[in-house]
Amino acid sequence: MSSINYHSGDITKLKVDAIVNAANSSLLGGGGVDGAIHRAAGPGLLEECRTLNGCRTGEAKITGGYNLPVAHVIHTVGPIYSGKTSDAEDLHNCYWNSLDVAKTNNLHSIAFPGISTGVYGYPKKDAAKIALTTVKQWLEKNSDYDMAITIVTFSEEDYLIYQKLAADVSKE
Repeated sequence: MSSINYHSGDITKLKVDAIVNAANSSLLGGGGVDGAIHRAAGPGLLEECRTLNGCRTGEAKITGGYNLPVAHVIHTVGPIYSGKTSDAEDLHNCYWNSLDVAKTNNLHSIAFPGISTGVYGYPKKDAAKIALTTVKQWLEKNSDYDMAITIVTFSEEDYLIYQKLAADVSKE
C-alpha cells in the first residue's frame, strides 16, 4: 500500500530503498544535502557519479548507496529559483522523474529532501506544495504500484510547513 510520510532529521540515516539527492548538475558533490550524502556514502559514490556525465535540471539518475543504509541514491537537479514558470515545471519533474527511476528499478520506498530550497533559493512553502502535489499525482497515476514516500525535513520550521500543506493537498 502506498503512503506519504514525514520525517524531521538526517536523510542519510534513513533505511529506505533509495534516498534522493538534491544534486548539482555535475553530480560530483556540493553543499547542503548533496555534500552530506556524498560524505556519508564515501568515495565510491563520487567515483560512480563521475561515470554519469552529469545531469540536467529536472532529470534523475541512480547510483548505488555505498556506505549509506540504502541500496540506491537517486540524484536529481532542481532549478535555481528565478520566479519563472519553468522553475515550477523543473521542480515537478525532479520529483516525478525520481519516482519513475525508483519504479523502473523496482524500488518501493524513497525519501526526498526539500529540493532547491537551500542555496538554490526556492521559497520553501511553494516548493513544498509542488512536492506534495507531484507525489500525490504520481501515486494516483501509478495506483497499481506500492510506493512509500518519505518527505524529510531538516528543521522543525520546514516540518511544520509540510504538515500544514499536507492537509490542504489531501483535500484537492
